[in-house]
Parts: sequence; structure tokens; C-alpha cells
Amino acid sequence: MNSDPAPSASGAPTPGRGRVALVTGVSRRAGIGLAVAQRLHERGATVHATGWPPHDAEMPWGAADRQHGGQDERATALGRLPFDVHRDDLEEPRAPAALVERVVAEHGGIDVIVAVHARSSHRSLADVDAVELDRCWAVNVRSIVLMAQAFGAVRRPDPAARSPRGRMIWFTSGQHLAPMEEEIAYAATKGALHQLTRSIDHALARRGIVANCINPGPVDTGYAHGEAHDRIASMFPDGRWPSPDDAADVVELLVSDKGAQLRGQVIDAEAGFDRFVRPPGA
Repeated sequence: MNSDPAPSASGAPTPGRGRVALVTGVSRRAGIGLAVAQRLHERGATVHATGWPPHDAEMPWGAADRQHGGQDERATALGRLPFDVHRDDLEEPRAPAALVERVVAEHGGIDVIVAVHARSSHRSLADVDAVELDRCWAVNVRSIVLMAQAFGAVRRPDPAARSPRGRMIWFTSGQHLAPMEEEIAYAATKGALHQLTRSIDHALARRGIVANCINPGPVDTGYAHGEAHDRIASMFPDGRWPSPDDAADVVELLVSDKGAQLRGQVIDAEAGFDRFVRPPGA
């Protein structure tokens, strides 16, 4: 699974050709996870997608995307896809390693992990409790560390490759750029991922894996509507929200050979988002 990608019909190499990619957080039509999974499939990768719809069903945006049961209902919620979408509760301690092992068993290896999954949490410092802090830690941090551990254990570098072909990517938020006081548990765990990036990348390098972290800024995944949606759009220089496809563009670069020089980086791909601009009429 470590060979250089085959050329496309145009003669340019495709970043996914011959590679097996695990994408987590694939449970919503408007989500970054689905956009990433579709993009890697289009670029030639064998995609193993997974999500955990019960969490989305608890969220304000989840009503239109709820999935209850079998593959047919999941396909209806996400649209007909060229790959299956599995269900994995990554809050469970054993689930991250078991997921990596299952991908290897089903596909003969694993080359790319894009961990998009996260537990959203909207509790202030006054409201957050130990249970919520622990749940966010388990989903947002522990699962990714254990997934990285399992990835390193099964991945073997190819000394003949021109550059490392393994990739692991996860997502942080903007907690390092401005306060997120209404999302204390979420901000704490995303901050931990931010700070772990260089250390995990260094640990995985000997296995031929390059690791990076993306801060995509606000992305139009359906959680804001009406005046709030318009107000946030006005905080971008282009006057529009970035889409999940925009986030997939960044992932595609990092997965490609052209992105191999970016190692252990936290990439603020926020499209110029200005948290401190005064919206029109303010």
C-alpha cells in the first residue's frame, strides 16, 4: 500500500490511488467527514468511512440527518454513496484500535487516517461537569491518540518511496485564537489536540507517517441559520462561509505527495475569518 500513486488519465498522479483511507465522523450530509470521504474516493483511494449518528441526533442540527438502524436508512440519510458507512462509537476505549485493525483485515492495510469525528459540547465554565469533561476527552483526544498508536503499530514504511506515504490528519478549532468560553470541554480537548500534533507526528515519523492538524475555522455544516448565518458570513473577506469541500481541499493537499513537507503542523485554514470585525449594522 506504500507505492507511489498511479497517474490519472491526464498524466498527473492521484493522491489516493492504491491507498486505503479511514475517514471518521462521516454521519451527516453537510459534514466535513462526508466531503473528505468522497474526495479521497474520487482521488482513487479505497475509503473505509465510519460515523456515530446517535451523537448528531442529540445536537440541534441533527434532526434532518438522524439515522436509525440499517444500511438502507443510513444511505437515505447520507445519499447513495460508492462506499459503505459504518458505525463506531469512539468513546469506547477499545473502539479506536479495533477500528484500525478491522480496516487492515478488510482491506489489507491502511495508509491514511483522517479523524474528523468530535463530540460537540456547549457548556460554559459554570455549567460543565466532570461527566461532560470526561466524555469530550474520550472522544476528542483519547480516541485519536489510541488510533495513532494502532496506526503506528500496523504501518511499515517503504524505504523505496520518494516520500512518506502514510498520513494522519485530525481537526482542532479556534480556541488558540479567541475565547470559546461557552464550549469549555470542547475547547479544552481541541487545545489538547493542537498541542499534541508535533509530538504525535514525531512518534509516527519512524513508521513513514506524516501527521498534521487542521483548524478549518467556521464551516457551513448546517449549525447556523438566518441572522446568525449572515452575520458569520460577513466576517469572511469573501462574504461567504467556507464549505465542507473547502476543508476537503486542505486534506487533499496534505494527503498528496506535494504536502509531504508539512509535518507536525497546526494549519489555520480559516479563509481569512476575522473574529473581531464589526458586522454590518453593529
